[in-house]
Amino acid sequence: MKGKSLRTREPLIFEKSSEGAVGFQLPALDVPQVDPEQTWDSELVRGEIEELPEVTEVEVVRHFHRLSQWNYSVDEGLYPLGSCTMKYNPRINEELARLPGFTQVHPLQPEGQVQGALQLMWELEQALLAVTGMARVTLQPAAGAHGELTGMLMIRKALQDRGEARRRVLIPDSAHGTNPASAVFAGFQVVELASTAAGTLDLAALQRELDGGDVAALMITVPNTLGVFEPQIAQAAAMLHEKGAFLYMDGANLNAFVGKASPGKMGADALHINLHKTFSTPHGGGGPGAGPVAVSSLLEPYLPVPVVEKREGRLILDYQRPKTIGKVRSFYGNFGVLVRALAYICSLGRNGLVAMAEAAVLNANYLRKALQEHYHLAFDSPSLHEVVFDDSWQKPYGVSNMDIAKRLLDYGFHAPTVSFPLVVHGALMIEPTDSESLTELEAFAEAMRAIAREAQEQPELLKTAPHTTPVRRLDEVRAARKPVLRWQREQGEG
Repeated sequence: MKGKSLRTREPLIFEKSSEGAVGFQLPALDVPQVDPEQTWDSELVRGEIEELPEVTEVEVVRHFHRLSQWNYSVDEGLYPLGSCTMKYNPRINEELARLPGFTQVHPLQPEGQVQGALQLMWELEQALLAVTGMARVTLQPAAGAHGELTGMLMIRKALQDRGEARRRVLIPDSAHGTNPASAVFAGFQVVELASTAAGTLDLAALQRELDGGDVAALMITVPNTLGVFEPQIAQAAAMLHEKGAFLYMDGANLNAFVGKASPGKMGADALHINLHKTFSTPHGGGGPGAGPVAVSSLLEPYLPVPVVEKREGRLILDYQRPKTIGKVRSFYGNFGVLVRALAYICSLGRNGLVAMAEAAVLNANYLRKALQEHYHLAFDSPSLHEVVFDDSWQKPYGVSNMDIAKRLLDYGFHAPTVSFPLVVHGALMIEPTDSESLTELEAFAEAMRAIAREAQEQPELLKTAPHTTPVRRLDEVRAARKPVLRWQREQGEG
């Protein structure tokens, strides 16, 4: 078993507090002290903070160090979250992102003083164009869903310029969950398309909706959330374009085919790219992220401003774009993520990026083969970067996908994505990425096989898992509906 050693519960920092403990020393003030209420309006004075912990420096350091050890990371082992592409982040990327020329640049500096930063953005755009086969790229969006919204706003503006008020956006049930929300935020109405038995887009259903009129776009994830490539994507694009509709391609799963296939040749009009997934920036907990959007020539006039342009031997930020949708965020993008992404691309080069995609697909199929006799495979279609099992073989023993995920923590692994995609009941969605060695893959597979055996022989062991983590199983429904977000001293304590 690969599990961590047992630890007792770490108290909250408030519970560590002891009156009079000090974690810092400051020299005495050498300026006259004033009464804050005589200097500022009394309503602006903060006042004392109640129950502020009083702890020593060593207590603070040890507290947060212990908490950091409890937080699983990709530096510790396989992070199999399906659809998230949690790959290893090379340390050279971090070194480059920390160079003073990048960390100390300010977005309000004159263009003449930031030519290096603009050059990096220009080169990254050119690299993304080579990867996608599209016409132009905006680097502004801060995450994948932000990129989706940006792409759909460009589609809406293009339709308005045609004098068309199309409102329906078609989204397969195998798409990423943010797609419907992004379409609605952009002012569209969502129509869900049921997948075929193979887990792919139903062209007959697509044609029926197109014949009904008022279709603005199809938002489709390629490969989809089942890990299946859409084999008829070019045909779907042609059907959409014939009716004057657009093809929005969700590129969150681009890691599956970088350098192997071109979204531009598939007929995509807009494609967001999760730099923090495909090109290795560590992510989670809300950031950091970057979701550049690549567009076809049809949507190029509507790109957000500014865009980086080369004029007379220098780089500028071009705001003079009459059809632009405007700005979609402050300044020009999540710059630190852009630095890391270009570092990763330059480190690998074209052949390396191809090998990256091949390794991601190989690793996913290795786990598929290793586990398909132990967990039910929801769809038998060929897998690319991820594979989706379900818990239907464990259900007769009273074991759910959540129980399997919780038990996996005892084996020292992060759980895969569970209960998504929604089209698969009891889903276990596994994406090993290209980072993992054969040794790590086999250790994960052996843990999953052991859990499958336990489900039959000791189901209670799974239903009460995890057993070795600092925090045991919680009432997740209660935690979601009645969260306790603020510490309060219990009566009689202290």
